[in-house]
Parts: sequence; C-alpha cells; structure tokens
Amino acid sequence: MCGIAGVAGRHRDLATIGRAMADTLVHRGPDSDGVFVDDRAGVVLAFRRLAIIDLQPTGMQPMTSRSGRWTIIFNGEIYNHRDIRGTLIDAGSSFRGHSDTETLIEAIDRWGFEPAIQRTNGMFAVAAFDAGERRLFIARDRMGEKPVYWQTLPDGRVAFGSELRALRAVPGNTMTIDPASATALLRWSYIPHPATIYIGVRQLAPGALLEIDLRGDRPVVAERQWWSLGQTIEAAVGQRRATTIDDAAGELEPLLAESVAMRMESDVPLGCFLSGGIDSSLIALLAQRAGGGPLRTFTVGMPSLAFDESAHAARVARHLGAEHEIVELSLEDALATVPTLPALWDEPFADPSMLPTALLCRAARRHMTVCLGGDGGDELFAGYNRHALGASLWRRTRHLPAPVRALAARAALAARPATVDRFASAVGRLVPGHRRLPNVGDKVQKAGLLLRGGSSAWDSLAEVWPLDTLGPAPHRPYVPTLSAALNPIEEMMLADTSAVLPDQMLVKVDRASMAASLEVRVPFLDHRLLEWSWRQPIEIKTAGGVGKLVLRRLAERLLPDDIVNRPKMGFDPPLGDWLRAELRPWAADLLTAPRCVSEGWIDESAVRAAWTDHLAGTRNWEYRLWSVLMLEGWLAEHHPV
Repeated sequence: MCGIAGVAGRHRDLATIGRAMADTLVHRGPDSDGVFVDDRAGVVLAFRRLAIIDLQPTGMQPMTSRSGRWTIIFNGEIYNHRDIRGTLIDAGSSFRGHSDTETLIEAIDRWGFEPAIQRTNGMFAVAAFDAGERRLFIARDRMGEKPVYWQTLPDGRVAFGSELRALRAVPGNTMTIDPASATALLRWSYIPHPATIYIGVRQLAPGALLEIDLRGDRPVVAERQWWSLGQTIEAAVGQRRATTIDDAAGELEPLLAESVAMRMESDVPLGCFLSGGIDSSLIALLAQRAGGGPLRTFTVGMPSLAFDESAHAARVARHLGAEHEIVELSLEDALATVPTLPALWDEPFADPSMLPTALLCRAARRHMTVCLGGDGGDELFAGYNRHALGASLWRRTRHLPAPVRALAARAALAARPATVDRFASAVGRLVPGHRRLPNVGDKVQKAGLLLRGGSSAWDSLAEVWPLDTLGPAPHRPYVPTLSAALNPIEEMMLADTSAVLPDQMLVKVDRASMAASLEVRVPFLDHRLLEWSWRQPIEIKTAGGVGKLVLRRLAERLLPDDIVNRPKMGFDPPLGDWLRAELRPWAADLLTAPRCVSEGWIDESAVRAAWTDHLAGTRNWEYRLWSVLMLEGWLAEHHPV
C-alpha cells in the first residue's frame, strides 16, 4: 500500500511541488519515496512506498516501462497479476522483478491503459503517464477501496493525490469549505462522492478514470467510467434463476476461497483480523487452508469496553489452530485517541467505529504489515439489521393499508429506546430460556422508520440529523438508477453498496489502516463475488428476520455452531456513556460555540437540545453529537480560526 500524488500542467518547479506532496503521505508509505518529472509535457508524479511485494529496487516507484514510454505510480494490489504476467510473457514481454506494479505497467504498455485495468482483479489508485502521447491517466478500483482526490487549480493545472492533505501542499492552493459537504457530513456521517469538503475538489468515483491531455497550453480533462456498478448489478439481476440455499452455499465456497487465496501473496508478514463473527471467521478459515500452515490471527482485547469480542475470536482461533494474538487496550487508550481522530482523517468523518478501527490497526501493525479483513459481507449478503428487519417487515406489512402502517410507525417511533431496552431486559429475566437481544430499543426505532417510509426507507434509516435542522441542502449519496425491478430491501442494499461502502466503510478502513502504515485486503470485495451475489434471489440472503443466510449456511458446513449462531455485536464504542462522563469536558469545550452553528450549517437550538437531552439521559443522541464533534474537531485541526 502506498500514497500517490502529482500535478499535470507546466510549472517552473514541478519537482519541489512533487516532493512537498509526497511528504504529506509518509504514513501511507514509510519505506521509500520517489518523484518523476517530465518538464516538456508538464507532469510530476510523486510516490510514497509501503513495500509489500518485491522488496528489492526492482519494485520501487515511480516505475517506467521497458519501452520507456509509460511511467506509473500505483497504490494497491493487483491480485491476478501472475495470470496477466503469464499472458504478457507468452506475447514476448520480459520482466526485471516480480512486483504487480511492473506487471501492470507492462500490460499498459502493450494493451493501453483502459484495456489493461479492465483485466485486473484488485484494489488500486493508479496514475500512468504516456510520454509518447503526452497523456496522463488516473483510475480508481471498481469498489472504491483506494481513494483518489483531484482538482483543477485556478491556473488550469490538475492536482491529484491519495488524500486531501497532498492537495493542500500545492503552493498557493487556497481551499474553501463547501457548505453542502458540511451539511452532508452532519446528515450522513460521511461526505458522499464525488463531493469533498472543499469546493472544486472531487473524489474520483469507484470504477472511474481521468484522461488528461497535456499537448496544448492547458490540460484538458475527460472523466469516464471504466467499470459501472449499476450496469454490473443490472446484468446480474437479469441472470437470476431459482436455487436453494444449499446449492448457493456450494457455489459460493470455491468463489470465496479463490478470492481469499489471491489476496495472500506478500513478501512481508501477513495475518487476518478476527472478531469471532461469521465474516472474519470464514475469511480466516479459508486463509488458513490456502496458506498451508498456521495462520496468524489478530484481535484487540478491550475488556473494559462494551464492544470487546476477544473471547469469541480466541474461540475461533483455537478451532482453526491459528497463531492468535490478543493485544489488550484500556479505556484510557481509547479515550486518549478520541481527540486525535480528526488529524487521522484529513476530511471530516463521523462513523463512531472509526475509533476502534484506528486502535485495531495501530495494534496490528506491531505484528504484521498486511491483514485480511471481513468488510463487505454485510453489503453483499444483506447483513445489516435494517436488511433483515426490513425484509421481515416488508413481507408482513406490504398488504396492509397505508393508514395502518402509519399508525404502527408512529407507535414504534414514540417508544423511547431506553424504556424499550429496560422492558426487554425485564422480560429476559422473567422468561426461562429467553435470549436477550441487544439494542432492542434501537431496533424498534428502525422498525418505525421502515414502516413510515417517506422518500425511501434507506433515507430514513441513514440520516443522522434531519433535514429541517440543517442549513444548505446537503450533497446526496450517489445511488445508480436501474431499469431492473428491485424490492425495497434490494434498493437499500444497492444504496449501501454504491454509497455507504465506498464513502463510509472503506474510507474508515483506508484511513485507519494507512495512519498505521498497515495494508488491509478485503476478499468479500472481489467483483466476481458482487456479481454472483446479485444473481441470487433475495431469499438466499435474508428471510425470517435473519441476514447473510448463504454465508451462515456456508459457515455451518465449516465452523462450530456456537460461532455461527453468535449474535452480531457491531463495532461501535459506548459513546453515549462516554459523552455523559469521561468525554464530557472535551465535548462541552467543542460545543460551547460550534462553528457549524455560526457558519449556518446547523440550527443552534437543535444542537443545544440534543446535548441537553443526552446529558439528562432522556434520549441517546450519540450519533448526532459525534457528527458535530468530529466536524468541530476537524475544523480546529485543519482550519483553525
């Protein structure tokens, strides 16, 4: 994993600009750096390397093709590079080292940029300069695992980088906060692509590329998709056929096993995150099989916190015979990290699980450089509670008259979550054999939102602050429009895959891991698994209020029952309690005169009421308050008054 940056357009000191941009990305690539300059065309490519494959000089970047025509900087991994290399060798190509970057640059040299990346299976952000045609190409992987930001500067030059901090390093680049992005952060907890926190700065969309023509006086930029999520899902839905869950599990196993095996190539220590849940347990088991020896698994133990899963992970590791490590972190470790989070995320971000993810990656880096993760299973296989609950409610209520659904929604939303939790706990104590479900109050609220509907169930469930509390209308998440008919649960899954996954989940993993100089690979995000999942009917993924059915069936074949049937815990820290106690002074300081209020991005009375109600315990507004606190912390860190 690495950091890339650069500028396209003539300037008197491109090399100095490139080095300044690279210096902001040291955490993404602490092992080495490099700068390529073509003054005649007006392009600089800057690079920071985290060495994973081919640790020798033959793996260093920027890398030029053997013909001398193409130069590349590459962040990510091409998992099928050996197959591509074999095809190139058969066609007469030769190689100096064994890195996937060299494979890719020679493939680009032979086939052209877009045809080459279309053959890849990987995660990446890549920039490749064609000296012959004076064109610069920049592309992002299909699912959006690796980020690329870009902007056209006032003088017409184009700057790009793995993080916004690289663009801020360009001399004279004044960047203005976009109010619609600030309100998007408050509404969704993330900023949806292609918008960024700054006016005129864009995120390159997943599966998109830029082609920058440098032959004239000013760069000419064209943006297009080299891969389309919407078209891919549309094609998959059109290929659906009836199947059984057993047959589907049988088809899935070799696909997932191959995806895991492809992601295990490394010349540095590799391990696997292990939470004890179905997703990470399946990944660890298949990695153990593919590796042919004991797998190193890793868990952070936080016994003083509500989200500790180390005992479950240790149970899975014993079953696998893995070399398991638990690193215990204290409450003090977690609390001390909270104020530092805005510095790690160079764009405001407010998913509460950013904290445990950052702690996990920091601890893992002490033992390994590459980790396999279980992200993506929820999006591909209907694993969120809103999918399972929504599917169950949809089947039971779709024939009810609208007034009846509205009455049920009002009743569910009127019930206070804390009261419902206390009632559920009392029932659990009184009824023999009753299994207590976690967060019952929140589930009742979600049921009410699903029944209420509105513009869409997903909108209702995804919002943090309602629109009537916000100033400028926020940027909306991108969700492709399909001609294929989807049921309401599949519409939510489409939104989760196209927006929540790249803009929230993968941003969280990328920034947390790269802050620790750790590479995380995600087997569930192989595009072939996405295609396979959408070819399956919804009943293979969720029914009866249970999600990820096909993954569960596969896990039942491979893992003990107590691992498969363990309730889902989630990965959020107990922010609600902390904000009333240990974090109260920090939060109160940021909320004394919040800039998001003075800038007109959110209503002052709404923030004040949320803070008051939360402290009194009448409502749990931890997500709303966290979004304001993360925005305020980011402003103080990156744009102090």
